[in-house]
Amino acid sequence: MYGDACFFNDSILTKVIYREAVKAMNVFDIMGPIMVGPSSSHTAGAVKIGFTARQLLREEIKYVKLSLHGSFLATGKGHGTDKALIAGLLGMKPDDERIPYSFQYAEEQGLVFEFAGIELRNAHPNSVLIKLEGVKGNQLEIVASSIGGGAIMINKIDGVEADVCACYPTLIVNNVDKPGHVSLVTSVLSQKAVNIATMRIYRDKRGGNAVMIIECDQEVPLEVIDLLRKAEGVMRVTYLSMEEKNEF
Repeated sequence: MYGDACFFNDSILTKVIYREAVKAMNVFDIMGPIMVGPSSSHTAGAVKIGFTARQLLREEIKYVKLSLHGSFLATGKGHGTDKALIAGLLGMKPDDERIPYSFQYAEEQGLVFEFAGIELRNAHPNSVLIKLEGVKGNQLEIVASSIGGGAIMINKIDGVEADVCACYPTLIVNNVDKPGHVSLVTSVLSQKAVNIATMRIYRDKRGGNAVMIIECDQEVPLEVIDLLRKAEGVMRVTYLSMEEKNEF
């Protein structure tokens, strides 16, 4: 079921993250998710990708462009991948019986969407590039893949390598590459008793733009997110909650 997961990225870091995600799976993950079919990867995984993109944007979505890659593009129509992605963006779960009618619900809710094909370099066959615009004007771009059994990976966020399994509360901090930002984030999380599961740091150049991707064992309190957003040198804070609330 999971044998193809290593093909979407050759990095050692990605494979380590994937193995950690597999360790966290239970018997229901192995049997497959409770879902509206027909496919755990093309349908259930696609719903979860859409839902996760919605959670990352943190507001109702006004417009979305979805560019399908590989198998998503070639066979997605028959598996209902297009309807599944839109269903997730509307806040539906993989077992929601409304998934086959998601286009109709999108029209009723004023969500404008379009689909296209794309060739993504070094991407998993079940991948999609999603560009979102929210009702408040916020924008987000992600590349995500459905890696089997309903599991997904957020590979890029706004062009930055992420490799987020979407199975932990995840904090993404974009900041200027200057001393003090890493210690600020870790100390604030420590003060709120939030334990860090994994942490990855990237930068484009010394003194340039940097990003911290922090997967946590607990939900990050809203006051921590607000504090980080106001910190000097922090350009953006994105948060993926596992509470799966539809209200923003």
